[in-house]
Order: sequence, then structure tokens, then C-alpha cells
Amino acid sequence: MSPGSRRSSVIGARAQVLALLDGRSLPSGLLATEAGVAASTMSEHLARLLDAGLVTAERQGRARYFRLAGPSVAHALEALARLAPPEPVRSLRQGTRAHALRRAHTCYNNLAGWLGVELMTALIECGLLTGGDGHHHRDRADADRLSAPGRDITYRLSPRRRRALTDFGLDMDALLRQRPGIRYCIDWSEQRHHLAGPLGAALTS
Repeated sequence: MSPGSRRSSVIGARAQVLALLDGRSLPSGLLATEAGVAASTMSEHLARLLDAGLVTAERQGRARYFRLAGPSVAHALEALARLAPPEPVRSLRQGTRAHALRRAHTCYNNLAGWLGVELMTALIECGLLTGGDGHHHRDRADADRLSAPGRDITYRLSPRRRRALTDFGLDMDALLRQRPGIRYCIDWSEQRHHLAGPLGAALTS
């Protein structure tokens, strides 16, 4: 099977491995529990992803721990989760998981979903961030696209408001030494901006 065909075959597996988007390494059994699927189903999906080079596996003791191969894979899975047809909800447990995933999840090491975009909006509305309005304007987008890191807008911290983040417990001097310290992604479920980069990771922590 060609690399392109192998990658196409993983579309059906995208929902079962979204628990890996936060950068953790998890065993197959725990991933199956997180996704609400049978262990055999999870093993099959992980084998496809491993064969396609989208996840890596490391043995620790008797278990193999799986993790995404890198941030680009996380963004690809976010995009697939949005583009692929939604799976029918057959149980209250499954519906609750789907609702919780949209409400809040992590995009690698940043808060995403409804809570993520609301956090970004709050930072803009209170004047902490300037440069954009937190919305994805498809008609005006140049490099920006859904379910991907943002590139069109440069967000900046307001010097007068920076003290609020210091009071919140963030080491702003260390954060701002990283370039760029403030990034954003276009959230796949909300189609608005959520915070990314060092500041996003620090706030998520």
C-alpha cells in the first residue's frame, strides 16, 4: 500500500485517538476506554496509524505506549475530525463524550474547543491581547485555514495589561523571550481562534 493510501485509510480511526492530542503517551487499553470502543477496535486503528507513521510506540514493561508522531499529526487529526462525517451517537455515554470533546480538549499543549476560544475572546475583550478579533474570516484569509496554526494575524500583549498575567502566576519575562510567544490556531470545532504558542501552553498548565 502506498503512503498516500495508508494515510487515507486512517480517516476512520480519527475519533478513537483524539485522546492523544494533548501530547500524552497512552496504552491501547486506556485509549479504548477513552474512546468508548472495544480493545480490538482500538488495536486495529493503532496498527493503521503506526503503519502510516502517524503515531509512535514505546514499550514500557508489558504495555506499549502510543503517542502522536508530532504536532503536524495533531493538526491533521483535528482537521480529519472536522471533515469526516460524524459518527452516529448510539448511547448516552457516547453522546456525553462527544459533547465534552467539543466543549474542551487540548490541541497538543493548548486549550481548545469552546473553552479555548472563549479564553482567547476574553483576553481580547479585556485588552490583554491586541491585533485581531479572535474570529476566522474566511473571505479575508490569506494563509489561515481551518484546523491549522494561524499565520495571518500578529497578536500582541498590551504592555499596560501584562501585569494581570504576572499576577495570575505566569513568568512573563521567560515567556516573552521565546519568539513568537503568542500564536493562535483556528479551532476545528468552533472555527474561531484559540491561543497557542508558549503563552497558550503556560495558561493551559
